[in-house]
Parts: sequence; structure tokens; C-alpha cells
Amino acid sequence: MLLKHAVGAIALMAGLVPLGQAHAEYPERPIRLIVPFAAGGPADMVGREFAKLFGDRLGQPVVVVNAGGGHGVPALNQVLGAEADGYTLLMPASGNMTIPSKAMQGKDVLTLLAPVSLLTESPHVLVVNAGLPVKSVQELIDYARAHPGKVNFGSAGVGGVAHLGMELFKNQAKVDVVHVPYRGTSQVLTDLASGQVQALFSSMPSLKPMIDKGSVRALAMSAPSQGADTGKLPLISQTLPGMSYTTWYALFAKAGTPPAVLDKLNQAVVETLRNPELNQKFESQGVAFVSSTPQQLADVVRRDSKQWGALIESAGIEIE
Repeated sequence: MLLKHAVGAIALMAGLVPLGQAHAEYPERPIRLIVPFAAGGPADMVGREFAKLFGDRLGQPVVVVNAGGGHGVPALNQVLGAEADGYTLLMPASGNMTIPSKAMQGKDVLTLLAPVSLLTESPHVLVVNAGLPVKSVQELIDYARAHPGKVNFGSAGVGGVAHLGMELFKNQAKVDVVHVPYRGTSQVLTDLASGQVQALFSSMPSLKPMIDKGSVRALAMSAPSQGADTGKLPLISQTLPGMSYTTWYALFAKAGTPPAVLDKLNQAVVETLRNPELNQKFESQGVAFVSSTPQQLADVVRRDSKQWGALIESAGIEIE
């Protein structure tokens, strides 16, 4: 009888080993990182630099897969269609997670995805065409009030963070400015440089070449920044108290991913983002690499969703 129990205990222990090892040995094969933007843009640049170092830390390649368009829904669907095993991850921008769209049909992304960690945080830059006779936020407000309906703000599309930044500015400054949506960033930048649109909220990486060339003028930042090019700019909140927002990228897995895998991913993110080479590469562009706990990321998603949701409702914005 004792021998029977001993054999049973050994068999039970043997059966438990693979389960523990499965988590301990994760990852055992390459990981896909789904980026909901086209190749070559700011998100893709950040994603590829992060993926290389992240893969080195995990001991397996992290392969970037670009799935742009559709407010990030096609990229989300790739993750939701995969197993909840940590081998298919999502790196969305803040707008993908916090700005409601018809395609999401009111679904709560935090019930579909498991937060892992923040990756970056960066403010937007408010820029104007160099031909506009303004050199500060207050001068832009004064000019817009003197020319109601004559100042056009471009954006990469209705409901994006650049559009909502303009709506926030319009609301806070009490000015009549016009939103001109485009189908992407490249065309709006071309028309900003030529003066077809007069102003824009966007990230420093996409604006820096035009700022350096002198075709656009940077006025202020939407939130504090330590970047070499952004840290010296004033804050919009110095003129419009209470106006502040940032954009961010973050890492998510499919809901239901084992906690041990999520913990390993989070720890690997924390260690990856300590790499000084990564921070130095993007510091001048105002992109700060910051990690977080899963709970902190969930709190950021809820906070920004509340802010943008209230603005969308009050401004009567229709988002596809």
C-alpha cells in the first residue's frame, strides 16, 4: 500500500512538472508584436527598436507585424484571433485604446486585452505654418479670435489624438478654428508647410525635419518633456491652465494569458527600457521610454478614455 501511494505521488509530481516548466521556459519560440500602423512611421520606428532589445532580453526574436488602418481594429483582431499564450502581443498607441469608434461597438478593450506595461509617453507639439504671424500660444489665440473661422487645424483623421487635441484647444481657448481631416500624416504635413492648413498638433519625430528647415514654427508642448528639442518649449497649460495630454505606446497581451507569462513579459519590459541606448536614440524627439505595472497601465487607459470620451460627447464628434 505504501509503495502504491509512493508511486502515485511520484506520478502526480511528474505530471505537474511540465506545467511549471511551460511557464518557466516561456518563450520557447519567436513572438509576434502587432503594430497597428504602417511601416516607416513613428510607431513602427519605436516598435522595431524596442522589439530588438526586448527579444534579446527574452531570448527569442520579437517580430514586428504592421497592421495599419481601421482605428487599430484589424491589429486588435489579429491578437484576439490568436491563442492567449503570450506569443502574439499588441503595441497600440493611446488613441487606439482610449478613443471609442463604431468598429469597437462599445466594447471595453480592458476586457479583451491584458495590460502588460507602458512603453513610451510623449506630449504633442503645437506647430503653425512659418508664414502665420504668431510666435506664441497667446498670439495664436489672439489671431484666431481676430480671424474667426479662418485658421485651419489639420489632422491625420477624425477622432485621432491630433484632432482631439485641436478640439481641446478650441474648447479651452474659446476660439472658432476649423478642423481639416486628412487620410494620413504625410499629406497634412505637406499642406502645413505650404500654408494650406495653418496649425497642427503632432509628435516631434514627424515634425522635427520641418521645424529644422524653418517651414513650420513650434509654439508649445501639450505636457512636460525632457527632450533636447522639446524640453525648451513652453507648455500650453501656461497659457491655457488645465490643458494637458500625452500620447503613449504600450504593450498588451490577449486576455486570459497566464499570469506567469504576463509577469515575465512585464519584467522583461522593465529591464529592456533601462537600456540607455534606447533612451538616447529617441530622447531628442521628446519620446520618453517609461515602464509601468499592469494596473498602472489599466488606470492610464481608463483616465484617458474618460477625458476623450467626455470631449467627444460635448463637441458632438462622430467617429467611424
